[in-house]
Amino acid sequence: MESGDRYGVAGYGSGGDGTVPPPPSHAPSVGPPPPGASLRAAAAALLNLTGLGLGYALLGRWGRAAVCWAATAVLLWVALPADPDGVPAGVLVGYLLVLVLAAVDGGRIARRSAVGGAWRPGLAVGLGVVLLAVPAGGAVVYGSARDEAREQMLLERLEAGDERVATASGQPFEAAKSEYGKALDVYRALGEDHPGSRAAKLVPDRLKAYYDAVSAPYAKKRHCEAVAPLTYLRTLPDSVDKKVLGELAAWPDTPLAESLYACGVSRLGGAGSSSGGGDGGAELGQLLRTFPESASARRVAPAIDERIKDQVSALKGAEPCTATEALRGLGATASRLPDDSVKKLRADADEGVVDGVYACGVDQFEDGKFGAARTTLTDFARTYKSDGRVRQARNIATAAEIADDRPAAGKRLPPSKRPGGARMELVISNDAPNTVEVLYTGPVTGTVTLRACAGCERYRASEGPRRACKAGGRSYPKARLQLPAGEYHFLYKHGTGATARVDSYPSGTRVQPGYTYTSCTYVIERSPFDLDLPLLPDPIQPVVSPWGAGSSR
Repeated sequence: MESGDRYGVAGYGSGGDGTVPPPPSHAPSVGPPPPGASLRAAAAALLNLTGLGLGYALLGRWGRAAVCWAATAVLLWVALPADPDGVPAGVLVGYLLVLVLAAVDGGRIARRSAVGGAWRPGLAVGLGVVLLAVPAGGAVVYGSARDEAREQMLLERLEAGDERVATASGQPFEAAKSEYGKALDVYRALGEDHPGSRAAKLVPDRLKAYYDAVSAPYAKKRHCEAVAPLTYLRTLPDSVDKKVLGELAAWPDTPLAESLYACGVSRLGGAGSSSGGGDGGAELGQLLRTFPESASARRVAPAIDERIKDQVSALKGAEPCTATEALRGLGATASRLPDDSVKKLRADADEGVVDGVYACGVDQFEDGKFGAARTTLTDFARTYKSDGRVRQARNIATAAEIADDRPAAGKRLPPSKRPGGARMELVISNDAPNTVEVLYTGPVTGTVTLRACAGCERYRASEGPRRACKAGGRSYPKARLQLPAGEYHFLYKHGTGATARVDSYPSGTRVQPGYTYTSCTYVIERSPFDLDLPLLPDPIQPVVSPWGAGSSR
């Protein structure tokens, strides 16, 4: 052959018999690459990029192929089953780095190596392109699985929020407020952070159920109990996107106004004080300040006015003291509310209180509560000095004080008008070394005060009736009363100059026409053994002395 027709590799030639030796299995380490090397390199690189190590397998590099298989196995072990957070970035970057290195390495080896067998580089390139769809499709499928896992996770969060609402709904609002807050955090995060998720699309219905659970007391007409949860719901637009709340954002206004009104009115006049509910002023004040233009706010003044009229009517009933306290509460409540039309109602309540205090004192007297009646009517006379009933109030208070020691004096109210007819004189002398206040009630009621008797002494029990007011030449302090005929009750109260051990002394007698009466008050000493000795019976003798008044010490 001529030199232009020769081919082969340097160092190789024909044998002596003219035969040609087979080509070497690998390209030499030096010299140009074998024919078709670029196509083989591309095929090996593509096949290794599939993550299946096929490039190495075709090149017969099984150890390297095993490394690819191991890397893919690790990736699958980490990635499956699909997690909402996906494959950790470090694992994914490491795997991609392995694939890139394998592709570069496989291409390098294929470029320098001759591949035996019926290996068609063009077909291998096509196969590599086709097989690249495997990891690409796997990524798509995995992404879908990861999205579904994320959806399931969000649905589980939604369910956890629902469980919190269910748990909280069986408890009082203050105890359940924390649970409600945690459930709301779940709904808010789903609606605001994952708006396109299936769970987020369910949030509006869940929020409706949430509002229904929190406002359950309002649905059950427990208005005082409903105020706190409705107030809480009204604040939610401050922390939750109004787009998430929708129409629920403004819903609590009307129920809250209605509950504030109903609760406040139910407590007017202290009706709720027995349960610690107050007098309604807090709720009605909140209503008038928060919803001044609402229909509920316009009902406040008429409601208080009606309640005042009801209590004024109740003053004529069996419990005037209770009605009086209710009127005091109504007046105080009206004066504190931020509405001039309501404040004006204080005057109507105060007018009712005046009548109520008097009616209460009379009722206490008639019920035998003489100490309370005395206090009530004394305060009435001191507070309402220009009232036309002051004199009668003082008379009833005097009779009540006497009746505290002598119950017979409280059988009937003192007459409101002075009787006509003849008057009998009663002269009361004081033989006690201290002042004496004499209270009397009967057809007329009143009090007189006798000065202390200068030089007068205390008597032994046996001496008092015999010696009192009978010392010759001594001028005893006296009081002269003009009394119509009738049954009288007296109370002698020892004042200035008496010790705490000097007792008051009640007495009674009947004043008859045509007689003049005298009485003497004195003090007797107790026995040395501090025994209370009985007083002698009052002598009832006209002209001489119808009764004697004494006290023990």
